[in-house]
Amino acid sequence: MTKAQQAAPVAGEELVFSRPASMVDRATHYCPGCHHGIAHRMVAELIDELGLKERTIAVSSIGCSVFLYNYIDVDAVEAPHGRAPAVATGVKRARPDKFVFTYQGDGDLASIGMAEIMHAANRGERMSVIFVNNTVYGMTGGQMAPTTLIGQKTTTCPGGRCKDTEGSPIRMSEIIAQLGGVAFCARGSLDSVKNIRQAKKYMRQAFEVQTKGQGFGFVELLAGCPTNWRVSAIAANKRITDEMIPYFPLGVYKDIEADGTCGSLIQGGE
Repeated sequence: MTKAQQAAPVAGEELVFSRPASMVDRATHYCPGCHHGIAHRMVAELIDELGLKERTIAVSSIGCSVFLYNYIDVDAVEAPHGRAPAVATGVKRARPDKFVFTYQGDGDLASIGMAEIMHAANRGERMSVIFVNNTVYGMTGGQMAPTTLIGQKTTTCPGGRCKDTEGSPIRMSEIIAQLGGVAFCARGSLDSVKNIRQAKKYMRQAFEVQTKGQGFGFVELLAGCPTNWRVSAIAANKRITDEMIPYFPLGVYKDIEADGTCGSLIQGGE
């Protein structure tokens, strides 16, 4: 049986769910319970819905996020660790007609890439950023990240993150929203169907501020990493709900079309 036959609905039944055209027909390599696959699908759906496929250039850097180009059928550039916003700046300025987005993890964006993301946002570069925050370095062995929660155990803080020695987890959405070039900034979550749907709406807005030429778009996605958290996929979702969302509140932090206050939550998640 061919893949087309496998995907075809049975006579009398209606096909209600299928693979986005911009998503490669390939089995995932991600760990069980990883949320990158969900984020990838949301990106692909929006590229299709907004008619961006033929003019999109994706930029990803080091981390689990780097494998985006294996799953999204668009042109892509791989950047050095943390430098995706700098590379995307060059791509967008060289080809202003293209839709350019970066896809980054928390260790990549909020640590070695902090300078790049801050300055790109402050300049108001016409790009969109998808920031996947799972509070740990996923690819390199589960080390403490800038977003690791207080008390969370990692390979480099086996006793749990301590505020006195490692400081507090960084809230990136609150920081990015304060910068002058930012047109839209929001935080969503991938722990439930309700939150996934809301997160996709945020991603659409972050994409549209670029297509309208309004400025820099940023969406943070709270995600799970069952392997490095050493929990089940179900427990990972519960941890996002019970521990991450209270510290990283969901909602819109800046929306120039809504004239919202910069840096504070102006619209909570539904």
